[in-house]
Amino acid sequence: MARVVRSGWWVCFALQVVIAFGLVATPGHAQSALDCFGEDNERRFTGCSDIITAPGTGPDELATAYAMRALGYSLKGLYDMALPDYDKALSINPDFAVALNNRAWAFFKSGRASQGLIDVEKSLALAPLSPHTFDTRAHIRQAMGNPGGAIADYETAMRLGGERMIKLYQCGLQANGLYDGKVDGIYTRPMREAMEACVRNSSCDPLPPDEECRASTS
Repeated sequence: MARVVRSGWWVCFALQVVIAFGLVATPGHAQSALDCFGEDNERRFTGCSDIITAPGTGPDELATAYAMRALGYSLKGLYDMALPDYDKALSINPDFAVALNNRAWAFFKSGRASQGLIDVEKSLALAPLSPHTFDTRAHIRQAMGNPGGAIADYETAMRLGGERMIKLYQCGLQANGLYDGKVDGIYTRPMREAMEACVRNSSCDPLPPDEECRASTS
């Protein structure tokens, strides 16, 4: 898959991280934290790097800063730069479910789907209700020639992610010319048939490019 970096999902990533660790920035890190978790991807690099290099940064905050900087690289398609930061985050906290999922996605986008499978399986064991992680495993399974496993994971992602996730797939399947129904967040038989056709093709991505479908999925 070469079209999508799930940049629209970074907010969910950040919220999951904050909730998971209860992170509260120290006074000296306040602006850096705002930049690291903010919407401006370029400022994210500066903010996260400041946290990483600051003396006295705690392990949870350090792991999070590495993971967020890695996410910034991923959003730019720089997966070879993202992976070392994910490695550092996970060396500090091996059970960082969100970072495991995002490293799996970076492996997948780098053409190393089988390496990503180990990470995504562990992430699912730690956080079994994440629609984004099921989507990651679905993409990996599709790339590895397992269409049955892929569609099962896409369907679980839709069940957990609800209407918005279904709309994303409807938009993506439309972009692939496989679905001409409504973008209404309802999983119908025509959509199921379109998804089945997509997963049989390793180059077909049921997610839309980020710039498409914003209004219908917001």
